[in-house]
Parts: sequence; structure tokens; C-alpha cells
Amino acid sequence: RIKREEGRTVGAVKEIARWLNLPSIDRIEAYDISNISGFESVGSMVVFEDGRPKRNDYRKFKIKTVQGPNDYASMEEVLTRRFTHGMEELEEERKNQEDGAEAPDGSFGSFTRFPDLILMDGGRGQVNIALSVLEELGIDIPVCGMVKDDNHRTRGLYYNNVEIPIDRHSEGFKLVTRIQDEAHRFAIEYHRSLRSKAQVHSVLDDIEGIGPARRKALMRRFKSLEAVRDATLEELESTEGMNKR
Repeated sequence: RIKREEGRTVGAVKEIARWLNLPSIDRIEAYDISNISGFESVGSMVVFEDGRPKRNDYRKFKIKTVQGPNDYASMEEVLTRRFTHGMEELEEERKNQEDGAEAPDGSFGSFTRFPDLILMDGGRGQVNIALSVLEELGIDIPVCGMVKDDNHRTRGLYYNNVEIPIDRHSEGFKLVTRIQDEAHRFAIEYHRSLRSKAQVHSVLDDIEGIGPARRKALMRRFKSLEAVRDATLEELESTEGMNKR
């Protein structure tokens, strides 16, 4: 069982490194974007080390600069934020070491460790976005696209302007698929949580002076927004916690 598990993880990573002609891979980061008609676009970053998910290093990004469903621009924002943040943390770490100061827990920022390989959810377009961000920041990390077939399943890897066909029965292929599914799951999970928060937002929240306590009191008494709207000033005023203003 130990041998089989090693084949699924470390062995699979070695296989991917062989396909891409890389000396070795330890840390892989994969990125995905999720939105529904441009509502609350979010980005996800998942991390695998030695072929296993490292969930403490996963990160979520709420897209700030892109309006509407534009996956390329959203991905550019996510990668720029991730690696700019990482470079700032590395610079801070370098200064602290020069001053002889150590981080309280022996580690510095969460973005300090850079990956040996970046996996993008998509082909040439997504890979080129990632490469242009890295080039602008002066960072050299191999970037590989996970190309899907018509059924939305991974069919190969896009690397150095070439699509590399991969054996679908190999452990490397299964690991790539697991990483892709995990990046997708994590993005969608975050997206859903934002959507449910937005749906809980009530029109009453937009009224100055109405906070959670007064909103609950109004709904307890009137049961529906229509009833609140049709209530008289006296009825509203006599509701618990309310006043004329």
C-alpha cells in the first residue's frame, strides 16, 4: 500500500517532471477562476507538494479590478497579486534577516514559497497570461496548461508552445486531473459562499439605522417585506427596538 501511495504521489510528480524535461518538481500551484455571468468572480490557488494537497497554503481571491466575466483579465489579476505579494514578503524576510530578526513562528509570509511548476486551467491563452505576468515581475517559473477535450476532461498538457499528449492511464495523468478538479472545486466553493452571503442581504439592510437586530424584530412582527412596507408609522414605531426616526 505504501508503494502504491508513493506511485500516486511522488512517482506521479516525477512522471510529470519527465514529460516536461524538468530536473525535479516539489511544489505545484494550480489556478482557476469561477463566476456565473460575471457575478462575484473569484480565483482559487491550490498547492500540491510531493503530489499531495497542502491545504494550509490554498488561497482564495475575490476579483477587484475586472467587471463582468473575463477569465483572462481575472487570472492576470490573481497571478499579479499572488506573486507581487510573494516578492514583497521575500524582501521583508531578507531585511529581517539582515537585521537579525526572525519571524515569531520561524516562517515568514504565506506567499513566500514559489512553486516549481504552475498549472493553468486551460491551454495557450491562460499559459500566455501567466508567462506575461511572471515576465513583468522578473520571475522564472515553468507554466503548463491543462488542456481539456470536448467533454471537459483533461486530454494533455500545453507546455513551451506544444501540446504534450499524455497517457491517460498513467499516475501522472491522474495527478494532473486531481489537481485540476481540486482547483475547480475550491473556486466554486468560495464562489457559492459569496453568492449565499449576497442572497441573505436584505433590502432592509439598505435603510439607514436598520441593523441586524431591528431587521430581525421587523421580520418577527410583520413576517414579510410586503407587510413591513404596508405598515403604518405607529405600527412600525411600536416594534421592539424601533423609534419614529
